[in-house]
Amino acid sequence: MTDDTPDRREGRGRLSSIDLLPDEAEPDVIWALDQLRDRKMPQTAILIEFNARLADRGIAGISKSSWSRYAVRKAIQFRKLDEVRRLTADIVSNLGTDGPDQVTVAVAEMIKASAYELLEKGVNSKGLQEVSRAVQTAVNAQKASAEARRKLEDDVEQRLAKARAAIENVGKQKGVSAETLAEINRALGAA
Repeated sequence: MTDDTPDRREGRGRLSSIDLLPDEAEPDVIWALDQLRDRKMPQTAILIEFNARLADRGIAGISKSSWSRYAVRKAIQFRKLDEVRRLTADIVSNLGTDGPDQVTVAVAEMIKASAYELLEKGVNSKGLQEVSRAVQTAVNAQKASAEARRKLEDDVEQRLAKARAAIENVGKQKGVSAETLAEINRALGAA
């Protein structure tokens, strides 16, 4: 097997009959996916309605077996997506003021872990290239987030220094005691 040959565990590599539908069926495919995602209608009822919508457009219906394979594949994808969203929401809700940087680090680590899992399974050269791009994008996002945070912290420190100087200047002009000025500066430092 060469690097460009897909691993057989990835599947047969064939498009499903739903993937092969013409472009005019796109709104109906989206409708069907929304119904699968909502999980309010049975899969068979969605198929019946989906095929009726296709028939209205003059497009041949989808077989029950094709629909079943497609629905199962999408259900797995939806579950994984929901799990990632829940995990991300938990991470974000548990973070304090360091939130943005911590989220960036967490996402980068998740991408790196996924890349490692793919490499263990044996990925082709195209897949490896995509993984390396994802990791590089995550690393760049980490750097950009850290730089933005440092810049923001520097800006806050500069503003606090200016405020302290202005308070001291006005305080001296108005005859405020050194103790009171020190108290004000301590309060600014704690803010």
